[in-house]
Amino acid sequence: MHSAARRALVRTVPAAALLLAVAACTSDSSGATPSSASSSPASSGQQEASSSTAPSASADRNTAMAIRVTIDGRPVDATLNDSPAARDFADLLPLTLDLEDFHQTERIADLPRRLTTSGAPDPAVPRAGDLAYYAPWGNLALYYRDGDSASADLLILGHVDADADRLGTADRITIEAAS
Repeated sequence: MHSAARRALVRTVPAAALLLAVAACTSDSSGATPSSASSSPASSGQQEASSSTAPSASADRNTAMAIRVTIDGRPVDATLNDSPAARDFADLLPLTLDLEDFHQTERIADLPRRLTTSGAPDPAVPRAGDLAYYAPWGNLALYYRDGDSASADLLILGHVDADADRLGTADRITIEAAS
C-alpha cells in the first residue's frame, strides 16, 4: 500500500508541476501580450500608432480636467489630460502668460518653473489647439498649426478649443482651474 501511494505521488507531482508551469506561462504570456501589442504599433507603422493611440489620446484630452482659458480677453473651452506633467501644470494655476510666435506653428511662453516629465506618455504629433510642455526649454506651447512630428521632449498637456486664426494671433493667455 505504501508503495502504491508512493507511485501515485511520483506520477501526480510532476503532472501538477507541469500544469502549474503551463498555467503560469499562459498567464505571463497573456499579460505580456497587451503590453507587447500596445507597444509594437507605436514602434512600427505611423498609421497604426495613430489609430491605436487616437482613442486614448482624445479621451485624455477630453475627460481629465476642465480648465478655464482666456485668450486676449475672450474665454475658450479647454481641458488638461491626466498625465503627471498636466497635473503638475495644474498646480501652477492660475497663470497669465505673454505669448510669442515660434516657427509659425505655435505660440510659446516661459513657465515660472519646470514641470515633471516622469511618467510621460508616448510621444504624439501635436495638433492645432494642443497645449504642450517643451521640456528642454521649460516652456508652454500653444499650437495653432499641426506639428511636423512627435518628440519625446514635447509633452501634450491638454487641448484648447479655439480656431487656428485666434490661436495664431494670441498675445496673452490666462489659464485657471475651472470651478
